[in-house]
Amino acid sequence: MNGAASRHAFGSAPAGVMQPPAVVLPDAEVFARRAARLRELAERVSSLADFLAFMGCVAQAQHQLLATGEAAWHPAPGAFDLALAHGMAPLGIHALRPNAAWQADLAALLDALELYAGERQRPLLAALREQTPAALETLADDVLEGRSGAAATRGLMPLVAAALQLAWVRLARTLPCPPERPGPEAQALCPCCGSAPLASVVHIEPQRSGVRYLHCSLCATEWHLERVKCSVCGRGGKLLYLGLEDERGKPFLPAQAEACGDCGHYLKLVPRELDARADPLADDLASLALDVALAEQGDYQRSGYNPLLIAGE
Repeated sequence: MNGAASRHAFGSAPAGVMQPPAVVLPDAEVFARRAARLRELAERVSSLADFLAFMGCVAQAQHQLLATGEAAWHPAPGAFDLALAHGMAPLGIHALRPNAAWQADLAALLDALELYAGERQRPLLAALREQTPAALETLADDVLEGRSGAAATRGLMPLVAAALQLAWVRLARTLPCPPERPGPEAQALCPCCGSAPLASVVHIEPQRSGVRYLHCSLCATEWHLERVKCSVCGRGGKLLYLGLEDERGKPFLPAQAEACGDCGHYLKLVPRELDARADPLADDLASLALDVALAEQGDYQRSGYNPLLIAGE
């Protein structure tokens, strides 16, 4: 898809008739769809049922706060125009961090989760409430930089990440238009906030049927990347697609690992042709067994970053 870009209702698209949008901002239902998918997966993946069910509650709380919560900071008119005009990430995590007021979102998220938390989760909620603002900023630093953090507070990081996601999705929805698709040198960085992709997803709706998009781990923006192309090195000659199968040899979950023999990395791929309700974050969490198997095999290193699943070094 080469050529100059044009704007339309779905985002920034390459020039041409019926071309799919190149960049798509998150809509108001992104967390609601994720919550529904997590509840569905909790029933399907028994070994992760409690974890997925609670993450479904987290996503539902994110949706409620996105729909009804009031942002603590409102960008001034034209605040992002300069960045958009010059191809810079308008929602860069370092530039906007002082204004994002994400700690207010965290407090609201903890209040919402009080209704859903079980005995396992309540200590986490209490521990987060006891953190000083400076300690919370340290946790946020680790989340935004993709670090595993200190062992003593690692369990707190997914809820910090959920608050950061809420804040940045809200910011993404204030943009006057989507940014341009990143160039080859930055193809695996979100054009909105500069974060790493969580996974990629192949859509089935008419406007972008069969088209693959990288899905941002922070602000849920999606940007087009050609299929059969490694998101890390850009090559495609040695790609393998590995997945989980049931006892009949059928795909157990739609999530696959797109593993590159050239650079030794893999990124999860979620083809909605296999399940229309599949969600990049939810299906990535549910297919944790695939990551474990690949780690034990030792041939490929994960490149996607899911901030709701923080693993140790």
